[in-house]
Amino acid sequence: MSGAMSDEELSLPPPIIARAGSSAATAGQWRLMAWRFSRHKLAVVSLVVVVLLYLTGIFAEFLAPYSPETTRPQYTYAPPQGINLFAPTPDGGWTFNLHASGYDITVDTEAMRRTFTANPDKLIPLGLFVTGQPYKLFGLIDADIHLIGATDPKEVVYLLGSDRLGRDVLSRLIHGTRISMSIGLVGVVISLVLGVFFGGISGYYGGWLDSVIQRLIEVISAMPTIPLWMGLAAAIPLTWGPIDVYFTVTAIVSLLGWTSLAREVRGRFFSLRNEDFVTAARLDGAGEMRIIFRQMLPSMTSHILAMVTLAVPAMIIAETSLSFLGVGLKPPVVSWGVLLQDAQNLRAITSAPWLLFWPALFVMVAVLSFNFLGDGLRDAADPYDN
Repeated sequence: MSGAMSDEELSLPPPIIARAGSSAATAGQWRLMAWRFSRHKLAVVSLVVVVLLYLTGIFAEFLAPYSPETTRPQYTYAPPQGINLFAPTPDGGWTFNLHASGYDITVDTEAMRRTFTANPDKLIPLGLFVTGQPYKLFGLIDADIHLIGATDPKEVVYLLGSDRLGRDVLSRLIHGTRISMSIGLVGVVISLVLGVFFGGISGYYGGWLDSVIQRLIEVISAMPTIPLWMGLAAAIPLTWGPIDVYFTVTAIVSLLGWTSLAREVRGRFFSLRNEDFVTAARLDGAGEMRIIFRQMLPSMTSHILAMVTLAVPAMIIAETSLSFLGVGLKPPVVSWGVLLQDAQNLRAITSAPWLLFWPALFVMVAVLSFNFLGDGLRDAADPYDN
């Protein structure tokens, strides 16, 4: 009968049945995962945030108003100016005018400090797709168009404030997104390779090989993470360039991140190695490597994807911690950890709290987004689970 539901349809949770309709029985695993994931609204929002963060890193030169290394000593610790949409007119009304308020600068000769006071009468017109400092998009294309900035190139605007050298915090945050997010991604790829390799061998073969690998994982997991990272990072020669340091720090944060993934993969291989499709592959004469990588591993791709997503925040926090402590990335490389390191002084905390607030906010948003996204993917990885 056309109105009857199959056993496979009845095994689905009621919300999935209602949404899938009559096509539930013929839908593949990835279609069911998409239906299940779409129910996790927080995970969907987190996916959008993660995509926006990576797009920010990719198009950093276009999105940033200035170069992250452009210094202006006369604007040391300038406070955020913010964006205003309307400006008063001479007749007492209001008109739409995208602008930022300028500064009144006074110099304290005793303390040798500049004091910045917002002056609403000094309007700095802002615009979208304005001409600014030249750059190379993707390192290849010559361009000078920036998403937002002052319409007059002679004017200076600090939407999120400036640091001790008068560098724009917004521009440095945007460029730091590229480094911090890419380290998390590259670090997880390295951990994924190690975790799948050792976890797969351990779970498939078992026996003494499994015992040796599990003891190795236990020894690595028992090591104190931060001191070990600091020791390895401190061994990086000072003569190395930024690229060498970047890849070395990435390898260091990945060194201890593969153990939890290996345990998860091992458990899944234990449960799959006696399944019917694995036995059929053995009887068909398939080699062990073919069974592992062509039969068993693809069947757990969704679970690996969820585990990898949950591992990215740990990589981001590891890089941020090392750079904050001064043993990770160092200037001229810009990352969220390097920006937090710039706030390690009393004046920055008391007079320029934005130096601490904005990088910490970016780290928190990125970590929470990956965690919520990982939770959604983990739930969606088994669409038949209530």
